[in-house]
Amino acid sequence: MAEESDLEKTESATPRRLQKAREEGQIVRSRELSTFALLAAGFFGVWGMSGSIGEHLQGMLRAAFTFDHAGAFETRRMLIGAGVASREGLYALLPILAFTGAAALFAPMALGGWQLSSKGLEPKFDRLNPIAGLGKMFSINGPIQLGLSLVKTLVVGVIGGTAIWNRREEILALATQPLQLALANTVHLIAVCCGMTVAGMFVVAALDVPYQLWQFHKKLRMSKEEVKREHRESEGDPHVKGRIRQQQRAIARRRMMTNVPRADVVVTNPTHFAVALQYTDGEMRAPKVVAKGVNLVAARIREIAAENNVPLLEAPPLARALYHNVELNREIPGPLYGAVAEVLAWVYQLRRFKTEGGAVPMAPTELDVPAELDKGGISDDEADQEAADTLNPAMNPDNDASGASA
Repeated sequence: MAEESDLEKTESATPRRLQKAREEGQIVRSRELSTFALLAAGFFGVWGMSGSIGEHLQGMLRAAFTFDHAGAFETRRMLIGAGVASREGLYALLPILAFTGAAALFAPMALGGWQLSSKGLEPKFDRLNPIAGLGKMFSINGPIQLGLSLVKTLVVGVIGGTAIWNRREEILALATQPLQLALANTVHLIAVCCGMTVAGMFVVAALDVPYQLWQFHKKLRMSKEEVKREHRESEGDPHVKGRIRQQQRAIARRRMMTNVPRADVVVTNPTHFAVALQYTDGEMRAPKVVAKGVNLVAARIREIAAENNVPLLEAPPLARALYHNVELNREIPGPLYGAVAEVLAWVYQLRRFKTEGGAVPMAPTELDVPAELDKGGISDDEADQEAADTLNPAMNPDNDASGASA
């Protein structure tokens, strides 16, 4: 089952999976890169600070082996000399310690960066299981790690051995040279061999870093089902999100329906569309749409308008243009000013007729609606959505006499 599960993990790790792994302390690490950084820092530190190191070492030797006859029998003076020698030795090693310490801190940043996680310190007693330990020894990673160790030893050994073999005559000639010249040549040969060893470790690190990156991302691979599940967890279940959107639409429509009694007029299609307009002189720059809907929602708007004596005007082109081009609680666009002005003039005349009597005002019939704003009837998707929201009782919190169709 484990092998089948591994085979199913064909997808790269998602950013969320990588972040979670990082929080748990799982980051890319290369021991060979850290080893190379430490060796390189130590080698170049000694090489660059050789003059200062030599002076401090001379001072340490001078303090250790220079004393007079009286000082040989005084414990206090011997302790002072030992302190001076220790201080000079510390000064000699301090630059090397600084270089290697910086390398130890900054080398991991080349791959995974710094990571402080307490989860890495939590005790895991399953690591004490000898069966699990044997399983790791005989797993596929065991031979791979053994092979890498052999390759590392072989590369470093070949490079270091080649450097020594090519200079075998110089090494043998050291015995015939004067002391000062022999010491200088010895230091030079040691530096060359150490430099070749550092170069060998660079080759090993260059091979190990890509392998560690590949191994890390392979370990975090995911199956298609895991990717889908994570997407659902992060983005939310589509069914739940759909229910939330429907509830939000229901609440918005319920609030919208409360604006219908305050409207000045409702423009209808007459059956498919209904748009409620409101205008307050001195408070609004232009009339605005306070409610709109199609099909059953339009029927509910007309019903509420009739109950509250809000005038209804059948103007199909204007109703369609308002529905498609104006959002709720937004002012009408400029091209519709003329047509809406005629409608509001009829509304004011109708109010005067109700209060003062006289001839019944004629409803406007030929309204100037730009053809590009009249987008025709409702689309199939809009009709389906209206029907679903209205006919699904579970999604409809407005199934009451005063509420809106959800």
